[in-house]
Parts: sequence; structure tokens; C-alpha cells
Amino acid sequence: MARPPSTAGPFAVDPSAAVLLLHGGAETGLAAPPPGPLNLPAVRMLPFARSIAGATGGADGGVLVRTARYGHRGWNGPREDPLHDAVRALEALRREAGDVPVVLVGHSMGARAALRAAGHPLVRGVVGLAPWCPADDPVDQLAGRDVVLLHSTRDRITSPRASQRLTARARPAGARTCLVAIRRSDHAMLRRAGQWHALTARIVAGLLGLGPLPGPVGAALALPPDAPAVDGTLDLDRLEV
Repeated sequence: MARPPSTAGPFAVDPSAAVLLLHGGAETGLAAPPPGPLNLPAVRMLPFARSIAGATGGADGGVLVRTARYGHRGWNGPREDPLHDAVRALEALRREAGDVPVVLVGHSMGARAALRAAGHPLVRGVVGLAPWCPADDPVDQLAGRDVVLLHSTRDRITSPRASQRLTARARPAGARTCLVAIRRSDHAMLRRAGQWHALTARIVAGLLGLGPLPGPVGAALALPPDAPAVDGTLDLDRLEV
């Protein structure tokens, strides 16, 4: 069983929204993730947490930023361990903050878990970073949600084309979707890291109504259900960020 989301001490005001981070992992692995700084996928999400807190006002703005904890390193086939961890983390958020809107931010395996957990009633949107998007994963749970995927065109671990296909599959199911292609980067988001962090934070703030979305992202989310995938695919280098 996963441990509850991390906490940041007593909250000064009643929270108005929350962000739940879900880090990456492996296709298989029943061992628990290593602790602290040895858990590199979790460490990779720390600058995202800081950027999101800055863009949303964090605790001062009434926004909780929490991190889901996994009981196992891997997805583990039909066990879908990170999905269950994500749902438990959302329930822990509900106990902590009430029925506040939540944006899920996941990387790789964590993005798959975020997309699968998006049907939870607290979830308003998903930001998937280099997401793992198997072709047979369901999309009906994304109905009524905003889904923005960011993917390096040079990713060799997860497929940017699969991300693009998911945005097209989810739109007729009732989701509002967009893909931002990031050139000259990588799966670990180390190249152009600052732009990954800044764009993610701005999108999260926009989805929570705490700031403007980049104009092209908002336009892509407003596309009709039958729009082709290419219409909802943006180039980071052409966005005003």
C-alpha cells in the first residue's frame, strides 16, 4: 500500500485547489522505490513542484502541492499499482482539503497513472510529461477533463506519436486535449529543463483558473471532438512562454 501524499505542515488558509505530482517508474518492479534522494524519478519532480508552487501562489494562494507515494517501482501489468496509489493519494487529498479541484501532473509511468486516475471526481485536468500511452488504455475517464501532454520529439523511452494518438482518441470521448512537442530534449527532461518546468507551471495555473493559459494551448483545448490530431499538436518553440 502506498504511503499518503507528502505534507507541508499546517495550512494557513482553506485550500482552494490542489496539484498532485506522480513521478515515473518502470514497466515492472515489485520492490518499493528507494528512499529520499536515491529515488531519482521522484527527485526529478522537485523542480516542477517548486515552479508550480510559484505559479499558483502555493500555500499563500490556497493551493496544495502534494506528491503521491508508490508502494512499488513498476506498473506491473494488470496490477496497475501506480494507478491505485494515485487514487489513494486523491482520497487522502480529499480528507485533507475537501472537494477541491485537482490537477494531476505525472511523468512517464506517473503520467499513465494520472491519465487513468483522471475519472476521480476531484480531477479537473492532467498534465502528462513524456507520458506512457499504450494504445489500448481507456480514455472514457477523461471526459470533461483538460489534458495537456508535453513530449520530446527525441524521446526514446516513451512515444511522442502515441501521445499524439491519445489526444485524438480522447477528444471524441469528451476530453479537451493538446500536445506540446518539445524539440532538442529527452525523456528525462534534462535538456531544456527550465522550459519544461516553466511551461508546466503556467499550464497548471491556467487549468486551475489562476492565470492565463498560453494562447495556442487554450485554442487547442477548444478544438471540436472530430479535429485531427495534428490540429491539437503545438511546437514549444512557437509558443509565447
